[in-house]
Amino acid sequence: MENKFKVKLYNLLKNDERIWDDEKKEINETLLKNLIDKLDERIIKLLFDDKETKEKFFIKVKDVFVFKQNELKFFIDENKLDNSYTQYSNKIGLRIGNKLLSERDEVVLDWPFKDCVLEGGMTKEDQKRNEIFFNEVLAKDEIDRLFDPKAFVNWKRYTKDGEQKVKELKRDNDGTIRENLIIKGNNLLALHSLKEQFAGKIKLIYIDPPYNTGGDAETFTYNNNFKHSTWLTFIKNRLEIAKEMLREDGFIAITIDHVELFYLGVLADITFGRENRVGIVSIVHKPEGRNQEKFFGTSNEFMLIYSKNKDRADFNRVILDKKQKDKFGEIDDNGKYRLKNFIRLTDGKYSLKENKPIYYYPIYISKDLKQFSLQNISGYKEIFPITDKGIARTWKTRGDTFMKLVNKGEIEAKQENNIVIYEKLREDQVIKTHWIKKEYHAYHFGTKLLEQVLGRKAFSFPKSLYAVLDTLKLMTSDNDIILDFHAGSGTTGHATLVLNKEDGGNRKFILIEQLDEHIEICIERNQKVLKQESIVDNFIYLKLSKWNEEAKEKILKVKSLSELVKLFDELYERYFLNYNVKTKEFKEKIIKEEGFKKLSLDQQKKLFIEMLDMNQMYVNFSEREDKKYHLSSEDIKLSEQFYQ
Repeated sequence: MENKFKVKLYNLLKNDERIWDDEKKEINETLLKNLIDKLDERIIKLLFDDKETKEKFFIKVKDVFVFKQNELKFFIDENKLDNSYTQYSNKIGLRIGNKLLSERDEVVLDWPFKDCVLEGGMTKEDQKRNEIFFNEVLAKDEIDRLFDPKAFVNWKRYTKDGEQKVKELKRDNDGTIRENLIIKGNNLLALHSLKEQFAGKIKLIYIDPPYNTGGDAETFTYNNNFKHSTWLTFIKNRLEIAKEMLREDGFIAITIDHVELFYLGVLADITFGRENRVGIVSIVHKPEGRNQEKFFGTSNEFMLIYSKNKDRADFNRVILDKKQKDKFGEIDDNGKYRLKNFIRLTDGKYSLKENKPIYYYPIYISKDLKQFSLQNISGYKEIFPITDKGIARTWKTRGDTFMKLVNKGEIEAKQENNIVIYEKLREDQVIKTHWIKKEYHAYHFGTKLLEQVLGRKAFSFPKSLYAVLDTLKLMTSDNDIILDFHAGSGTTGHATLVLNKEDGGNRKFILIEQLDEHIEICIERNQKVLKQESIVDNFIYLKLSKWNEEAKEKILKVKSLSELVKLFDELYERYFLNYNVKTKEFKEKIIKEEGFKKLSLDQQKKLFIEMLDMNQMYVNFSEREDKKYHLSSEDIKLSEQFYQ
């Protein structure tokens, strides 16, 4: 009888669309209880208009009916209105005291950590399906444990000649690791593992995160359809640790398109400080535009650049435009330069003697054209800023500034029709915020270039090598360390190796990538670059030692409910489940219910994943000796070397 009444109440409340979740096919009990507490008129009317619910949840006092709120709430708690698999799921989660957060009538303003798993594939079949995104909300103490340094396994050194064993790690005199690294694993946890060794030592972080466009999977093999709030949390967590990795004079460059541009900008302003925003560059990566769009045919993307400390940071004096670069054909001990007449020949009337008389003065030059003076010295030739046409103009600077340039070696004189005084203009260029070189075309110098390196098509829409290369030229030099924790196909590593060969630098890269398909391409690409470019360098591949992450991957790979059911025994025997998971109840009751069977396979997988202890996704370095993890003595030794 009680069960019959429960069904009746359930069906009655379904009529209120505010509390009925049509997708999950269940009632939002938290919202329902809030409405009950607020004496919501619609809820009261639903219950009052039905004879049975009126008798049970209302009491007549004289001529007035009083709503028995607590009795209704008690009935809901004792006779759950939703299915038992949902009850079971709700038992797994954040608690304060003996209550789940979802059961407390409180508003919590927080940025909970969300761990992200991206199911991504490279095959045609994989690309046609929607990618699956799972996240987990964790409590503060759980986050602290989750971010503990992890053990590393599967160490391999790659040279142009192939694969070698890793025997030791090279370090600078100050103890900083001097190796190119490609790391497989969750990028947030990997960053926290790198923190101890590399915090405050990275000159440039270059990242190309998922754009969150909701675009098709033919373009991106990453999950590119996050919910907006989840994407922001995903990015925020990573930017915060990224800031700690930067040197005081370091930069972070983040590429993005227009969809999340404004939100990413606000988030980055908060993280790095609005005062440290260096600029927003528009990169034309598809000049012909996307012709399938309804309004504008998108032809560009953006790169947001922030410094750790704007007062300490500076760009290199470089020229990114080859045509401009070719103009600097002279060279001296201070580098390349070109000559420009020291007479001010532009600015119209403002460059005439009568308008700026203080810039009109004689310069005295020795016979060998090597010595300059503002004083009349015997034997020196007197020169005024008068053009070949006899027009009296001005010099570019005042006399005292001119002598400073002389002392720096930045003035030169030549005997032509007359003696001409030149200023040396160094190889430099004011870098514009619109990047339009043809080499930035992502298809020709990203996709096709990668195909040439690999000998096959294997990755959709990689970055133009030259867009990354120019970023590195502008912001790094010599012995700097470059970090990319959305490594993808490994373009940042490729650009680092090529730039080192070009200018003789010894930059090192650290690449982090999670997807199996991407990491394989990343390794293959950079190993082939070493060989094809005859580069005398190498890199080390290593990965975070997986534990529950392994279980999660197994869950994601199953193709049916029957496979999930078979997997359950292995999950609770081999891996770590949440302490409040009742395995017997789940195995013998929940997974046999019709309501659970009717869920989509993705929803079923999600519940399985929620049962995993998120603190045990990877093996903590502190637990490396525990035999259950089966770490080899070699992996333990190298992990210990890494953390010193």
